[in-house]
Amino acid sequence: MAATQRIAVGAMVAAACAASFAGCATDASGTKEGAPGPEQGAPAPGSVLRSIGDGSTAYTGSQPHLPRAERLTPGQKPPQFVVFSWDGAGEDSQKLFSHFREVSKENNATMTYFLSGVYLLPKEKRELYRPPQHAPGSSDIGFNDEQGIADTLEQVRLAWLEGNEIGTHFNGHFCGPDGGVGTWSVDEWISEIAQAKKFVKSWRTNSGMRQADPLPFDYDKELIGGRTPCLEGQKNFMKAARRLGFRYDSSGVNNQVWPKKKQGLWDLSMQLVPFPGHTYEQLTMDYNFMVNQSGTETQGDPDKFDYWGDQMRDGLLKGFYRAYDGNRAPLIIGNHFESWNGGTYMRAVEDVVKEVCTKPDVRCVSFHQLADWLDAQDPQTLARLRTLEVGEAPRQGWASFLSGRPAPAPKGVPGAPADRA
Repeated sequence: MAATQRIAVGAMVAAACAASFAGCATDASGTKEGAPGPEQGAPAPGSVLRSIGDGSTAYTGSQPHLPRAERLTPGQKPPQFVVFSWDGAGEDSQKLFSHFREVSKENNATMTYFLSGVYLLPKEKRELYRPPQHAPGSSDIGFNDEQGIADTLEQVRLAWLEGNEIGTHFNGHFCGPDGGVGTWSVDEWISEIAQAKKFVKSWRTNSGMRQADPLPFDYDKELIGGRTPCLEGQKNFMKAARRLGFRYDSSGVNNQVWPKKKQGLWDLSMQLVPFPGHTYEQLTMDYNFMVNQSGTETQGDPDKFDYWGDQMRDGLLKGFYRAYDGNRAPLIIGNHFESWNGGTYMRAVEDVVKEVCTKPDVRCVSFHQLADWLDAQDPQTLARLRTLEVGEAPRQGWASFLSGRPAPAPKGVPGAPADRA
């Protein structure tokens, strides 16, 4: 990166840090209205900067704009959570990472960005990556150049400062039976995760960009979950993830019901939602909509682009309202920063963000925030929520359903109170 570019990027990040660490202040205390402060006893954001390793990352205090999870009170209706997540998040010439950061801010949302470690590894250093069951330097998604690394780092920094989560999509994205992640052992997954962390924690050394600003977090503590390539290898990945202290996984497929723990991790799988024009349901991921519309052809019939995008948007919205008006189960959505079929899926996702994230009782959050909220709840309350089927609202209303007291008997049955004039 040229010196002038480096100065410009550094100034931008410094300005963003200053604004974020001040909480984008609007009140006398310097805290953004409605945004919780740091946890009791935790360092204020920006009050410390402790370099880690070669300076690629740094501990800078509590993450700004990370809400404090609160337990539901008896009889309280749960909020409607929606998680938008991005596999292999990186910034390239399409500028989709930066675009959706802005969409998030404009619509009171935070998201999860699953960073691929090899996006911070220059192709000249590719042999530093030792993928399980593959030759050193192999990767099905390639590596990056200096500009791509710089651009991705800038977006990751700003995203975290705005309260978004930086998860992992691991490294080489190997799928299928020939050495794909579905064939990896627990130890091979542990190696893959360690390398994903290492590339994030040593990009300065690997890229030579030693004057660039560090990522403002300790990745060993920040990284608490991910999604496996092609949703394969979940069983052994979860065993490895549990050993490494992860808190959730989003590699599965589920119905729109309240999540539970699986092998000690929150199972925050993507879900099946209505697929307009079809009798079967569809997974809440752009790639799966594409495959069921144009097959593996990423640029199909242009005359169908708008229709296909509308199909995805309407399917996600049907799933949202089914939960919002029903059991209030969190809606989990997965995406890629791609322009498949003319970018129609990016439009669909943006339309959904704009329609749902500003509604009453809706919280568009990261997986980190959702896991925090789930951990804060009474286990009996969560167990009660899990008795609700897809789209099922409590018959006696939320106040009765979650009051902690037996629901009143319906009128006209033994034990029901008699009507009084």
